[in-house]
Amino acid sequence: MTKQELSQKAGVSISFLSDLTNGKANPSLRVMESIANALDVALPVLLETTDLDEHSLMLMANGKPVKSLPPGYVRVSVILSEQQAFRVRMWSDQARQKLGQEAKAMLEKMQEKKDS
Repeated sequence: MTKQELSQKAGVSISFLSDLTNGKANPSLRVMESIANALDVALPVLLETTDLDEHSLMLMANGKPVKSLPPGYVRVSVILSEQQAFRVRMWSDQARQKLGQEAKAMLEKMQEKKDS
């Protein structure tokens, strides 16, 4: 797809797309959603994709690892039948509960260290 085609499908100007691809634009979530729809990809896929290497990402984050999920977890975007999607939603709910419990335990440990 050309920039012209993407511009038309997403409803944004070609100059904005050029600025965006050159790192000079700061799009709103609404614009990002329009671009994701035009590219026929899920918005989270677009938001979590980068062409920067891990070292560059860490430099931008002041040396902190840039991860939205803890080790051992991944986020995927797939097309499934309704039955498969039902099962995956159940797994997702279980994983979210486990992550919540782990986060709560970690916060409690941090509070204990702070109090002692």
